[in-house]
Amino acid sequence: MDIFKLKNFGIFAGGLLFGTAGIKILSGSDAKKVYTGCTAAVLRAKDCVMKTVQTVQENAEDILAEAKQINDDRAAKEAEQVQEALDDFKEVDDAEGEE
Repeated sequence: MDIFKLKNFGIFAGGLLFGTAGIKILSGSDAKKVYTGCTAAVLRAKDCVMKTVQTVQENAEDILAEAKQINDDRAAKEAEQVQEALDDFKEVDDAEGEE
């Protein structure tokens, strides 16, 4: 039983020592330079991604506008064809009424 207690205490002490050393290393000036460089890289990547998103958004807006225009033109053409058919029907109906 005493060996297990010593083993657990040794693991705890090693973890404490490793944690303390890790904090010292991570809070050093060299680590700060690494953090600063990584943060700068992330900001550059964010800018690149935002430019790409903006381009895709603009293209999507253009596509949507063109699609709406196509549908409007198509609806106008169909309405014109219906009107022509009605006009032709009225002409035929008037001609039959005169006879």
